Amino acid sequence: MGSFDAGKKGIDIAGKSGQAVLASGAGKVMYAGSGIRGYGNLVIVKHTSNLLSAYAHNKSILVKEGQTVTRGEKIAEMGNSDSDSVKLHFEIRQQGKPVDPAKFLPGR
Repeated sequence: MGSFDAGKKGIDIAGKSGQAVLASGAGKVMYAGSGIRGYGNLVIVKHTSNLLSAYAHNKSILVKEGQTVTRGEKIAEMGNSDSDSVKLHFEIRQQGKPVDPAKFLPGR
């Protein structure tokens, strides 16, 4: 797993094409699509009024905007859309500002 760099806004997690991308917490899907340049197939989940998580470069998106998801639910499949390698680019935004996602991930 890459380390957090505020310039990159998140972390990159290597994986295999088609590997499950799971929601980091319960919430509502605010965006599911490929319209944001540099993120490929992107899913954004709103957890609270000021906390969002973003999952970029997916091969396929398995949720729709407005859908409610639970923590650990499969929301996408890892891929390399708009990226040079297969990876998940993961961001957490608190009040619109990128914060270190490692604080929000379960320990390994």
